[in-house]
Amino acid sequence: MGRQVPAVARALDILELFLTGEETLAAPDVVRRLGLPRTTVHELLTTLAARHYLVPAPEHPGRYRLGVRTYQLGSRYAEQLDLAAEGRQVAREVAEICDETVHVALLEDTDVIYIAKVDSTHAVRMVSAAGRRLPAHCTAVGKMLLASLPPAELDSRIDGRELVAMTPHSITAHDALRTALAEIRERGIAVEHRESNPDVSCVAAPVRDSAGRVVAALSVSVPVIRWSEARERDLAELAAKGAADLSVRLGHRSTR
Repeated sequence: MGRQVPAVARALDILELFLTGEETLAAPDVVRRLGLPRTTVHELLTTLAARHYLVPAPEHPGRYRLGVRTYQLGSRYAEQLDLAAEGRQVAREVAEICDETVHVALLEDTDVIYIAKVDSTHAVRMVSAAGRRLPAHCTAVGKMLLASLPPAELDSRIDGRELVAMTPHSITAHDALRTALAEIRERGIAVEHRESNPDVSCVAAPVRDSAGRVVAALSVSVPVIRWSEARERDLAELAAKGAADLSVRLGHRSTR
């Protein structure tokens, strides 16, 4: 592995100070927070400004804000992101830990579409496929995504729509669905017991993009023969961790 270049590392340290929420920074701020010599800081700020990574803030003389080059790089990175590819990678990592079937799904109207799937190695496991479409209200991923919609958008999607049952355990009443979604919003995790498949239970957590919007959900599906309250707690934690990891890959930064 090659040697790191100190000057480059220091320049990046300055840019990363903006990740803490600062809108502008002055040379004394950088000196104080990074412990660098004043001359070095002024040289680095001058160089970053010359390359348009920083620009002087006219309303605050002597202070800098992020420049257009940082936006261009961020936009280029976002263009290269592939939710399905990133989802498969994270799903694989989650499946390696729990050895159960892991999905990543998107919401389309009132259905979910599975865009990534990694199978369990158990002989008894959930049978599904990437690209499959299911009614959102019957699945943990779907209920997680419905629960994340603004109220008006949720109303426009489900009002007047028949909630078709996939199993005897599926939710078919709108009031019951709204109650379930409220509980999911409170908990931050969705669970379904044999609602889409009479032999499978599932937990799901939300995946967020760089703007904090829920754009997908990650789930772990388990045959009921391997399901228990303790298993549900463990998998809920694992699904939340996997969804958070995928969110980070999509540029999300938690405010917690």
